[in-house]
Amino acid sequence: MINRIFRKTSLILALLLMCGVAGLRAQTLDEAVRAMNNEQYDKADQILQDLAKKSPDSKIYYRLGENTLLNFFSDTISNSLKVVAAEAKQQFEKGISLNANDPFNYVGLAKVAAYLGDQPTAVQMRQKAKSFLLPYKKVTKVPNAADYALTLAKLAESYIVFENVDTTSALPLIREAVAIDPKNSVIYIIAGDIYLLVNNGSLAIKNYNEAQYIEPNSPIANMKIGYIYYKGRNLMAAIPYYEQAIALDKNYAPAYRELGQLYSLAGRFKESKEFFETYLTLTNQNIPAKIRYVNALFYSKNYADVIKNVEDIFAVDKSRVYLNRIAGYSSYEQGNYAAALKYMDNLFADLPADRILKKDYIYYARIIIKKNDNYSKTLAELDKANAELAKVKEKNEELKGPAKEKEKVAEEPYIAKVAALQSSIDASEKELAKAYEAYEKAITFGDEDANLIQEKARNHYNHKHYSDAARDWKRLTAKGKNSEENYLQIGKAYYQGKNFDDAEAIFNEMAEKFPNYIPGFQWAANNASAKDPDSKLGLAKAKFSALIAKAATDSVKYSNEIFDALRYLGYNALQADKYDEAKAYYNRMLNLDPNNKDFQIKALSSMNTLYMTMGDYGKAVECDNKILALDPNNGAAKANIQYIQALQSSAKPKAHPNEITGVIKDASGQPIASASVRVKDTAAEAWTNAKGEYKFTMPESSTMLVISANGYNSKEIVVTKSRVYNATLRK
Repeated sequence: MINRIFRKTSLILALLLMCGVAGLRAQTLDEAVRAMNNEQYDKADQILQDLAKKSPDSKIYYRLGENTLLNFFSDTISNSLKVVAAEAKQQFEKGISLNANDPFNYVGLAKVAAYLGDQPTAVQMRQKAKSFLLPYKKVTKVPNAADYALTLAKLAESYIVFENVDTTSALPLIREAVAIDPKNSVIYIIAGDIYLLVNNGSLAIKNYNEAQYIEPNSPIANMKIGYIYYKGRNLMAAIPYYEQAIALDKNYAPAYRELGQLYSLAGRFKESKEFFETYLTLTNQNIPAKIRYVNALFYSKNYADVIKNVEDIFAVDKSRVYLNRIAGYSSYEQGNYAAALKYMDNLFADLPADRILKKDYIYYARIIIKKNDNYSKTLAELDKANAELAKVKEKNEELKGPAKEKEKVAEEPYIAKVAALQSSIDASEKELAKAYEAYEKAITFGDEDANLIQEKARNHYNHKHYSDAARDWKRLTAKGKNSEENYLQIGKAYYQGKNFDDAEAIFNEMAEKFPNYIPGFQWAANNASAKDPDSKLGLAKAKFSALIAKAATDSVKYSNEIFDALRYLGYNALQADKYDEAKAYYNRMLNLDPNNKDFQIKALSSMNTLYMTMGDYGKAVECDNKILALDPNNGAAKANIQYIQALQSSAKPKAHPNEITGVIKDASGQPIASASVRVKDTAAEAWTNAKGEYKFTMPESSTMLVISANGYNSKEIVVTKSRVYNATLRK
């Protein structure tokens, strides 16, 4: 809240200066200004409303509109700018209806338009206000100089929009105002605010000091100077200025609030609490003051205290439904997503639609996403449970009579597990649908928000909503966000959703747009392998070759990509019994990075597989010895040497006594090409062909197989006496 002090106090000072305009009501206006000074905006509003009923006046409505804006800037998290702007506009328009020649209400309308981003209206209203200022010459005394100068100053202030200012327009006006009335502290305060916003601290302090000199008993200039040090993160230097503000006016409530927040940020929570308690006392414990206290707690990240105080307010005033917002935000920051969702549901249920903020939709979406953080894990568990149930049912189909009935009973725990997981998934899907709806509302809240589209797409992808993810990333490219990463994400989403044709189209487009983007070529190769699993069209081989050609421009940076491509091409040749071609690829793997131990072991293991397939056991042993030289404890190499020795010493050796075979498929029953079948914690490895088939000689000491493939969850299988090991991998 402290970062808005310059806006609030400058408005208040303007009101204070204008109190003398209507002499008959000076005392009442003083009371209203004191209420605003102490952030009792509800009290000020009541005083001004009563005054307007007794004796309507354009300047009273100007003050009402300013009071409405002040209230908003003191509590932006609870209020909607659109709604508040409409209320302030209504007050300014009432003032104009009473006196169309009073410039101040036109200035007020200019501010409202500027806050809403309506620049044409803002320009029109400023010009209207200027039209009531008679031309003058510097040598001529200006009639009503104070009002004239104040109008110019307020016009300059209208160019302050949140934390930005149009200095080209504002500075000439404020300089002119100073020249006309150099004894007006308000003008110097506004000048200081303008210089502060353009990070000219020295000129800001100079103008605040001028204001202090003119009005030595006012605490506001000290507050302003304190804020400069606060902005520079020099908290200890800021404290004396806030304390001086209190010394000048012990009842100046905002100083206590700012000190409370400052001490909180400094970690001095005891002092912080004391200052806040004084602030609440000075504001008569009114609910708006408590709400501002809650806001300060939120920005200080004291989320538990935020929630406690919100509940205390609800206990005496349930009409403040917008406080569900800050309680929901705080619960989210605490990681209590169930409580956060409850608060936000209450907010959407009870708050009018025009009071809902963009941030509300963003928080709502993120809360639900976090609340369902285990969705993907539960989905994987459901797939596993369904597979287990299917296996049990398949076994039961072979039984008859009592045994069959007995096994049906055995199915019940599996059925119950599947039902429970499915129920959890269904509940999550319903909530996630609300999250994505909220994302969409936030995205389209004004101009489309590209960052939120990106966030929405990533969550869709993580939740395996691949078509939705692809659609959102395409929205980004359609908006001109044509980065390599966005195109790649579209292709990956299509790939993961098994939409290989659309994925291919994207990757082909990427090759044209980004001819040097290696990940694009890598995924194009993966997609071609999936699209052409039996390699009849040669798509994968061509794509992997293209990947190597592109990556060769920087073989050090892209060594992993080149290595994996060579391994695929080598194994593909091996499966086609093209031994010389396979050997050439494996030699390139060996020579890619001789200092990379991992590369060397994997390449030698692949070469070992080649020689074993060819029956050249001598060359195979050479590979194993080279592996052991790099990794003396490599169990696979040791076991393979022992196997070959036993094989060669046998009079009638059996062909590959430890040879295993199998087929690797996906959940739909389709074969998975290029899947890895590896003995756990060793380099012993084979790859499936286009039909998902593999065959390799397993070391004697093998106890566990690890089955894996790109885009699938890996699976471990215990080695038994079986010679056949089939597996189903799931996404």
